[in-house]
Amino acid sequence: MSVKPISILVFVVLIVSCGSSKQTISTTPTEASVQVEQPQDNNVPLKPEETTETALEVQSTEPIETVITEPELITNTETKVFDHNTWNELLQKHVSIKGHVNYKSFLKDKSQLKAYINNLTQNLPQDHWNTNETLAYWINAYNALTIDLILRNYPLKSIKDLKDPWDQRLWKFGSKWYNLNTIEHQILRKMNEPRIHFAIVCASVSCPKLQNFAFNSSKLNEQLDRATKEFLSDETKNQLSENHIKLSKIFKWFGNDFKSNTSNLIDFLNQYTDFTILNTAKKSYIDYNWDLND
Repeated sequence: MSVKPISILVFVVLIVSCGSSKQTISTTPTEASVQVEQPQDNNVPLKPEETTETALEVQSTEPIETVITEPELITNTETKVFDHNTWNELLQKHVSIKGHVNYKSFLKDKSQLKAYINNLTQNLPQDHWNTNETLAYWINAYNALTIDLILRNYPLKSIKDLKDPWDQRLWKFGSKWYNLNTIEHQILRKMNEPRIHFAIVCASVSCPKLQNFAFNSSKLNEQLDRATKEFLSDETKNQLSENHIKLSKIFKWFGNDFKSNTSNLIDFLNQYTDFTILNTAKKSYIDYNWDLND
């Protein structure tokens, strides 16, 4: 009788113990799985595949305008217009609004003029330059070299006091020596722009006045028109009327430059007058004054 209750008690204890053991075993994997999942969320870096996918998604959401911005910026920095600011400053300082040149004061800035000319000789027009950039370059070059020629020989009364002034090869552009005749006849006149004759100067009274600004590619047409109108309206150099025109000898020396297959000299002049010169107008030429334009 006493053995049976003891057996029952032992059996109950065993059952309770087994139940407790099962609970402990079942909870252990759960805790372990939680500990493993937490580092994956917080500490493990993204995989390369995931990084690539994210980058692709970002690129696909960018606007098209953003993609084409960089090539446009690169293209715009390739072409650079030659800087004529030094020449412009010298002209503003030493040339009056009427075109009179103060050669005495110009001598004080001869080093600046030389620096500008050196810059010209080392940076000749390139194939990617447009026509206006090339024209402005050679017009400014011609005028700067003319001033340089006078300063090299100053004081003098006339450019014609010099021996062959337009044939002196004093300036080396790249690997070639240039003179004023080469620039005028072999370069500028071949560009088929007759107005250059009123923009380049020969340091003389009867020449077109030296403008007190540098010619600039961005407003070259306006500047050439201004130089042409000023020269034609100066009655010491040209006297125009409907029936009689007294012209500068520039029109005699370079008459063919003002003609084309469809127009003549009168047509050219009429573009810049307030009246109409007749094709039957009498023509004569004014004597040329070679005195220095100071």
